[in-house]
Amino acid sequence: MSDPASFVPDPQNGRQLRDAFGRFATGVTIVTATGSAGECVAITANSFSSVSMEPPLVLWSPARASTRYPVFAAAQHYAIHVLAADQADLAWTVARNRDALCDLAGRNGQGVPILDRCLARFDCQRFALHEAGDHAIVVGRVLQATLTEGAPLAFFGGRIADISVK
Repeated sequence: MSDPASFVPDPQNGRQLRDAFGRFATGVTIVTATGSAGECVAITANSFSSVSMEPPLVLWSPARASTRYPVFAAAQHYAIHVLAADQADLAWTVARNRDALCDLAGRNGQGVPILDRCLARFDCQRFALHEAGDHAIVVGRVLQATLTEGAPLAFFGGRIADISVK
């Protein structure tokens, strides 16, 4: 391991801050919602976390500058899909195209697009929305959860990472 480099974050060293954030390995999710015209909208996100067991709450943080943000900011219901190791292509496809899942997804009881295959799915109702710098913190109450076995898709250092589960 090399010696650590310290810096004070500012607009001129944003890449360093992004690299520092990228040292935290995360899972990869796809969040889906339905727009006001009934359209399927999806976004790839690694900013997912559990918040509370009682009530059951989770959060994720979309960029407010995203063209997809208005749909998620207005959505009263959405689904968070935790991706499996073999779903990297899907994660990148959705990252590039907000409508990529429209032909693949079914719908849950709230009309939210859902994927059949993922390690876990959280069907959520919006609990709170907080502005947080250039992102928002979307807190959802979990109405239903689904889970299956498998290896996770992970993100580390700006790339998909392989994590073996023993």
